[in-house]
Amino acid sequence: MAIAYAVIAWVLVQAGSILFPTFEAPGWVMKVFVTVIAIGFPVALVIAWAFEMTPEGMKRTENVSPNEYNTRWSRRKFVALIVTLGLTAASLYLGQHWRRPVPPKLGGNGNKSIAVLPFESLSEDKANSYFANGIQEEILTRLAKIADLKVISRTSTQQYQSKPGKLSEIAQQLGVAHILEGSVQKAGDAVRINVQLIKAEDDSHLWADTYDRKLTDIFAVETEVAERIAVSLAAQLTGSEREQLAVIPTTNPQAYDAYLRGLELIKRQGDADVQKANEFFRRAVELDPTYAQAWAQIAIAEAELYYGADHTPACLGRSRHAAETAVRLQPRLSEARAALGVFYYLCLQDYERALIELQEAQKNSPNESNILFFTGLIKRRQGRLAESIEFLHRAGLSDPRNQDIWGNLGRSYRGKRDFAHAREMFDRALAVSPDEKQFVGDKAETYAAEGDLAAAEKLVGSNVRTSDGTLSERVNFLMYHHRFEEAAAAAAQATNGAKQSADDKAWLGSLLLLAGHEAEGKTLLQEARKELAGLREKGDMSLRLADSLLYATALLGDRAEVERQATALLHTTKADLWRAPESEEVVATAYAILGDADRAIPLLRRCLQGFYRRSVTVALLGFDPIWDRIRNDPRFQELAKTQP
Repeated sequence: MAIAYAVIAWVLVQAGSILFPTFEAPGWVMKVFVTVIAIGFPVALVIAWAFEMTPEGMKRTENVSPNEYNTRWSRRKFVALIVTLGLTAASLYLGQHWRRPVPPKLGGNGNKSIAVLPFESLSEDKANSYFANGIQEEILTRLAKIADLKVISRTSTQQYQSKPGKLSEIAQQLGVAHILEGSVQKAGDAVRINVQLIKAEDDSHLWADTYDRKLTDIFAVETEVAERIAVSLAAQLTGSEREQLAVIPTTNPQAYDAYLRGLELIKRQGDADVQKANEFFRRAVELDPTYAQAWAQIAIAEAELYYGADHTPACLGRSRHAAETAVRLQPRLSEARAALGVFYYLCLQDYERALIELQEAQKNSPNESNILFFTGLIKRRQGRLAESIEFLHRAGLSDPRNQDIWGNLGRSYRGKRDFAHAREMFDRALAVSPDEKQFVGDKAETYAAEGDLAAAEKLVGSNVRTSDGTLSERVNFLMYHHRFEEAAAAAAQATNGAKQSADDKAWLGSLLLLAGHEAEGKTLLQEARKELAGLREKGDMSLRLADSLLYATALLGDRAEVERQATALLHTTKADLWRAPESEEVVATAYAILGDADRAIPLLRRCLQGFYRRSVTVALLGFDPIWDRIRNDPRFQELAKTQP
């Protein structure tokens, strides 16, 4: 009987899910409902049992004729009712939980997939090309809010021309069934937008339209295009999604124009471009202080600058203020929540809070690849490498032509010492950006980490006079063969053309020491240490600087300062489970340079078990001359025989 009631309850819940697919009870409603049932269920059973076990209850039951209809509820019926209610509550609770994917999955199937190619700018003023790119970006932002669609990110589509020759090939490369093409013509405050939705398989046009509007009506066009795409692809639109699509970010055309100019620049990711983009975003909020999207972009720009060159309290404060302002203005805006998540990630390294904000952002933009990408990076910092790889792969589905995603996947696999998969990911990155020689160097390093120096050297070549993304690897290979003079000469030539940075001086100085040029090497190391310390005093707290400073200090033999810096570095990175093992290797290196095996070897032992960007391997312990001063220690020799 209980099984029958359970089946009935489940069928009722599933029927409700079909009839009301977007229904989601508020959390407090479900808690009250489930709590009442949880308490009431055992209490009702006890009452029913006690009532039935009274003499009156037993007598009534015994005196009922088999053919007589008993209008009173027996204990069995009462229990059955409570069981049904309990199962219904549990089914609703679990059903609601299961219908909300954790983590959320990409929406859409093969037919409900689309790529929006760069819009052609038909404006007479060629400087207005940013406007056409901005319209494409804004339409994509709206489409990303529709859970039932698969939408390709602009990073992957921007490399294609507005009117390419073979749409079917592009669609296959991007993994979509439909392409949206368009053109934009802007003259003063008048805008003409032409769009056409194409089924890539047979190049058939599903629909096309032309919109002649004023700048003040541009958001209505973007919303209408997104909704028509959803209808054409039979994608389900929830009430919440319609509401999000209809949001008007600003009523100030000049503020919107400044915002689009900033978007065009920030995609380039260089420090100078980010700075200039930030100026446009700040201009946008000056014109409209309620422009939440612009505030969100300011937060991200400042966070990127803080993580890079401007690691100062002032930059940190600007990023926090902008992110919190964006969320205060529009708490449900996915861009605002994502910006706050990026702030907590890059600026505070508060990974749990960053994930909470990104999860909130993804509720309203389930197809936004950047949210998936950052989620993957944060989980990697938490040491959840398998989950991180899963999220990065999912980001790659919606942004397949983004070499940064594949490069990060390659580094993740390399960190866990899965060299075959790492090389596969670096190959995918190179297929997108064949000129990015850094990926060639990364791939070559995987062979060296396995112990196959011949394969590594074959991949990057032997011409140490060529300065590109593989030069450092070629210099490393020379070091592994103890060809220190050649390594120092190659590094000197590579850093001679421009003003040497402190990092360059530390690198070259170390190679000169290995080559036996002690006086020249120490001079460069002293200069590097002084410059690095000066940058630290000015507020640069980056880990790159900390690594270089510790390395230079160890090579100069300053044991007390090495101990102080090593303690600080390990403390700084202890919560970052992707970086912490790398910091341990950096510190182990410093102690090995000093000949302190007692401190270096325990750290190395942990490093061999840890996962990080270029995790140490037994082969590297054998090759790298950096360990030569502790190489004869029996404990080191034992490590060098142990497979991680």
